[in-house]
Amino acid sequence: MVYGIVTGFRNFLYNSEILKSKEFPFPVICVGNITVGGTGKTPHTEYITDLLNKEFKVAVLSRGYKRKSKGFKIADPGSSYTETGDEPLQIARKFRNVIVAVDNRRVNGINEIIKRYPDTSVIILDDAYQHRRVTPGFTILLSDYDRLFIHDHMLPYGNLRENARNMDRADIILITKCPENLSPIDRRIIVKDVNKSAYQNLFFTTIKYNDPLPVFGKQIPFPDLISESDKNTKGAVLVTGIVNPDPLYQYLKRSFKELIQLTFADHHPYTEYDVNNILTARLKLKTPDKYVITTEKDCVRLLEFTNIAEPLKSTFYYIPLGIDFLNDDKKEFDNLIVNYVRKNKRNNRIS
Repeated sequence: MVYGIVTGFRNFLYNSEILKSKEFPFPVICVGNITVGGTGKTPHTEYITDLLNKEFKVAVLSRGYKRKSKGFKIADPGSSYTETGDEPLQIARKFRNVIVAVDNRRVNGINEIIKRYPDTSVIILDDAYQHRRVTPGFTILLSDYDRLFIHDHMLPYGNLRENARNMDRADIILITKCPENLSPIDRRIIVKDVNKSAYQNLFFTTIKYNDPLPVFGKQIPFPDLISESDKNTKGAVLVTGIVNPDPLYQYLKRSFKELIQLTFADHHPYTEYDVNNILTARLKLKTPDKYVITTEKDCVRLLEFTNIAEPLKSTFYYIPLGIDFLNDDKKEFDNLIVNYVRKNKRNNRIS
């Protein structure tokens, strides 16, 4: 109740314009959630970045969660995750021609991007749904299928950062991490429970696991690693520092005779001690073909260890994540995003 009163009063001050929000003269897209972690913001931000990058000069602005630096900072492929945070650095390494910046003060961050890169066409705000100091022109709210915000409770009893009624600030609601075979009945139940407004669009997405890539070395996909062929000869150690590693564990389980799981906290800063534990776990595998597999976000943090020796180094892979839209909704979603950027010279809410 106390948490709800505080966040509710804060939203009231912004909604009543007692506290002011800043608008900017070009498209600003917010991607965020109202729950604590684990909704797939980064792969969805990357999807939108890739979509817009084909036609526009794109910038991504994040707060740089758990970074050790202060103020405004550009994330480039040569940065350390301690300077920028792991997720912004992941995006910067994947999209070399996209501006990726971090700043706890989003208004200042946008102003700096404008000043340094005046040809910027659109800014994507990563994890900024609660950042009311900026009024985005287009807002995308994410909710995990297994933890729907409409059935959740406020912190600390549940996982909600603010009341579920505040979904009304969103132009698009994405139900993420859905099963690929989501039935029409389940879809209709969720649509009814969410009870969106007429101006809002609701889409369903699922996580797509792409072919493994080496953590160290050239970016050569290794699709045969995640296949049921030769399963009896393969074993792996799964290393994760994310909110919910179980879906990835279940995905890999069908491809390996042995699968040892090493689970760390979300955004865990790996140490030499952790690397030694990974090597020890790998040695415990009884299969002749031994691998270590991690997530793309963990890969960013593990790359700091340039002295990892063989055979661990050459058998260390990560699984890149992507998203797929269910029910053939991809084209409609893409058109909403691209048309917003094309048509809105000023940052006015399209709804």
